[in-house]
Amino acid sequence: MSTVELGAAEVGRAARKRVARSALGEWRAGVGRADPVSVLERQAETRVAELVKIRYARMAAGLFPFYRGGPAIMAGDLAVGEHTGLVVQLCGDAHLSNFGLFASPERSLVFDVNDFDETLPGPFEWDVKRLVASVAVAARANGCEDTEAGAAAVAAAQAYRETMARLATLGETEVWYQMVDAEQVQELLKPKDRKQSEKVISKARTRTSLQALGKLTEPGPDGLPCIKADPPLVMPIPKELHTELNSVLTDYRATLPEERRVLLDRYELRDIAMKVVGVGSVGTRCFIALLTGRNTGDPLFLQVKQAENSVLAPYSGPSQFLHQGHRVVHGQRLTQSAGDIFLGWATGPDGLHYYWRQLRDMKGSMVIDEMSAAQLKQYATLCGHTLARGHARSGDRVAIAAYLGSGDVFDKAMGEFALAYADQTAADYESLLAAIESGRIVAEGGAGDTSE
Repeated sequence: MSTVELGAAEVGRAARKRVARSALGEWRAGVGRADPVSVLERQAETRVAELVKIRYARMAAGLFPFYRGGPAIMAGDLAVGEHTGLVVQLCGDAHLSNFGLFASPERSLVFDVNDFDETLPGPFEWDVKRLVASVAVAARANGCEDTEAGAAAVAAAQAYRETMARLATLGETEVWYQMVDAEQVQELLKPKDRKQSEKVISKARTRTSLQALGKLTEPGPDGLPCIKADPPLVMPIPKELHTELNSVLTDYRATLPEERRVLLDRYELRDIAMKVVGVGSVGTRCFIALLTGRNTGDPLFLQVKQAENSVLAPYSGPSQFLHQGHRVVHGQRLTQSAGDIFLGWATGPDGLHYYWRQLRDMKGSMVIDEMSAAQLKQYATLCGHTLARGHARSGDRVAIAAYLGSGDVFDKAMGEFALAYADQTAADYESLLAAIESGRIVAEGGAGDTSE
């Protein structure tokens, strides 16, 4: 081990003196903890008012959707007490549904973290806690016993720890090139579970802009495709506003690498519509843009998504980037093993910040609420492994590995935290349901695609 590596390892071991690994497993709501419904109401103040009720309805659909939609609630809880000080580029919302398949620029399927709306630098354990708690919440929602839920959470933490230890022994460039492809996903699964993943992988390969053309459009007055309205979930933007949007497209173009600007220039903006997406994102402004190449059989769908301040910002500090879209793009490019070639950012005509990415680029995700205890444990292992790979690109992997150690102290602590925070989530979920029942908030119209 080099002198530099020895120094990093000492940093990691010193962090244990500040925060014992076993202490990471503790959770209890402190006096003065923010009312979870009030946290959601504060977020609603900057969102499209008529869409907020859809957000509440989607969160009220079950424990796991509630957990998905409440990163702001957990952000305040994560910030309570001491942290390790071992900083990485956090996903900021590393729950099970924010991992999935998508296409690399080489058109192979890779598995990675796929949502960076809340990304910011922060202590690595915040992402791990968000992940393991999501495992426990999902397991309980699926009818698993607490022993099974805890075991799945421990498996995620163990995979994180073991992967970080392995990556700590590799060179810098080797770490940067690490990735998980679809074939490796298959290898990590037991034979009896591979059939389900094969279906997901097969479906992902068909989810392209050309497939979206048939699903999301209809012939316009001129016979050319335009985005099909489906109010209130899809609302086309009036044609007279498209001139303004072309200037935004120009600003977005400037954030792409030079060779990709050439590619974008071969497309023309055909139509754009507001589209409701996700669970926690509902109420923020989100659009889909249809661009066409030299013929109508060559479509490109881009998603234009509002980027607000990260929910972590009050606790980890504001982003170094003044533009929140730039913040999201930076975090994604730094963390992911393979990136979307159309990822960029721009300021809208409304003065709000947005980031751009492909809407459908062979994207696929596992159906969490259909998983057995054994499948959840396998999937949690895959996500823990993947999260460690992302953290190793931006953080000091040697220091983190030294902090985690070779035993199972950290793993067990994460299992304890996961179950304790799942209890907290259940109580917070009941608070949401009570607020809906009392009329404090309105929840309706939550049907539709909840993917991002």
